[in-house]
Amino acid sequence: MNRIIFFGTPNFAIPILKNICKNNNKIISIFTQPPNKSNRGLKIYKSPVHIFAETQNIPLRCPVNIIDDKKYITKLNFDLAVVVAYGQIIPKAILEISKLGFINIHASILPKYRGAAPIQRSIINSEKTTGISIMKINEKLDSGPICNQYKININQLDNNLTLSKKLSLLAAEKINENIDLIISKKANFIDQNHDLATYADKISKNESKINWNNDAKNINAKIKGLYPSPGAWFEYKNERYKILESEILNESGIPGQVLDDFLTIACNRNSIRIKTLQRQGKKPQATKDFLLGNRIRKGTILNCD
Repeated sequence: MNRIIFFGTPNFAIPILKNICKNNNKIISIFTQPPNKSNRGLKIYKSPVHIFAETQNIPLRCPVNIIDDKKYITKLNFDLAVVVAYGQIIPKAILEISKLGFINIHASILPKYRGAAPIQRSIINSEKTTGISIMKINEKLDSGPICNQYKININQLDNNLTLSKKLSLLAAEKINENIDLIISKKANFIDQNHDLATYADKISKNESKINWNNDAKNINAKIKGLYPSPGAWFEYKNERYKILESEILNESGIPGQVLDDFLTIACNRNSIRIKTLQRQGKKPQATKDFLLGNRIRKGTILNCD
């Protein structure tokens, strides 16, 4: 059996991890990010990969810094390491332990959208296609040679959550054939064209606020790209309202103006109608239900800063 170690943290990694376990592979150890404490320290939240490892009785490690586990990793005598949204940069001293290397599943068609938020950025930028790249990790961010790439279309209804699920399932479908190619030394790794590289920086808190001076198309793309977290939001009477679902309309007005009684908001070009939203500290609601007890009246001008 192929002796595999796995590095991953979020739900995106789970279908891939499950399929690796089903093939002629033995996961001899799993690495994930340490559990997070709640703001008041009353609860400890384990990552999805952490929970999976415990339910499957697979040896688990949660180092704050992966270099601290160098001796442990050296003793594992593994064939290959698979990395999926782990959350730490793996240093050269760890990468050199494996003869066949560490491979990473990245959610873009590299060299486009290297970095932390490729799925979110592809939606925010209204890309028509995306995919996954299976690459060998080197010291530079997402710049290693590529074994295989698989493309899919981004449809108009896709948001960050739905597209993440599609890409995760695609990666899960393809991972084992790539593991077999790499371990049998039949894989063909091709260098990236670094001149074409673009970067998908981590989403900052500041950019999740909606600026109604932007085009409706761009605002709608941001809402989809940031769903469900951190979410695109606006402020009204010192409270935040996160928009979870919206649609573009051709109506126009002063940017930020509420155009009707159905929460249609004018943008710099066209408008968006809010279909689902979440008031600060409340549960998500369809707009029609929200409006039963809350009034953001027609003619209101929302802050555009």
